[in-house]
Amino acid sequence: MAGTAHREPARPDLAVSIWRGDAGGAYADYRVPQRANQTVLDIVTFVQREIDPGLSYRFSCRVGMCGSCAMTVNGRPRWTCRTHVSKVAKNGRLTIGPLANLPVIKDLATDMAPFFQKWQAAKGVFSPSKTRHDAIEPIKPSSPERVAADAGVECINCGVCYAACDTVAWNADYLGPAALNRAWTLVNDVRDTGGKERLRAVSAAGGCHACHTHQSCQQHCPATLNPTASIAGLKRATVQAWLKGEIEP
Repeated sequence: MAGTAHREPARPDLAVSIWRGDAGGAYADYRVPQRANQTVLDIVTFVQREIDPGLSYRFSCRVGMCGSCAMTVNGRPRWTCRTHVSKVAKNGRLTIGPLANLPVIKDLATDMAPFFQKWQAAKGVFSPSKTRHDAIEPIKPSSPERVAADAGVECINCGVCYAACDTVAWNADYLGPAALNRAWTLVNDVRDTGGKERLRAVSAAGGCHACHTHQSCQQHCPATLNPTASIAGLKRATVQAWLKGEIEP
């Protein structure tokens, strides 16, 4: 009939289980209306705004730029703002928890301090060779060093690879994929002066040689990076540095 407004067909509600409390908490069940083009972050936001205002979680940009909304969805770490419910819900059910391998502060919010402490332990800070008063050093985009650095430089430290890493799960000293990937980008930055110290750091216990090359980080990275390849590069670089006597075994 002309003039009749189009209405979306009714959809069954989603059965959603969300982790509540700290590490000793439990999952709580909710019923959430199902919508077209709905993301997992939309689900969490609905629960917090309409059902349970005490729910704690992190988010910021909502467009896959900051990584702060990462959570475990049906057993897999993901950016919830870029994950559509229609692609991950199983039989109309979602289970949403905090990232694994990190302390739980409350509900879906984890303490990222251990993650960034390992990033620092891997010497993931740029050590400049020039000051702001020096001329800008030209870097050829096609140089092997720049190509190697560019392959991993887009990491935004969301923690998804850290949560997915099997080695992190059983080795508390392991630096993790993101920290080692950052170290690799700096090892290949010709403007950086911290190379030898960085190689010593990543070759120590819990460093790159602790990686078992399961490639969980590569499989789960939302930015389609391959930290395993970066770690393999560090393994080669540390062995070469040892053979030259630059680092101790």
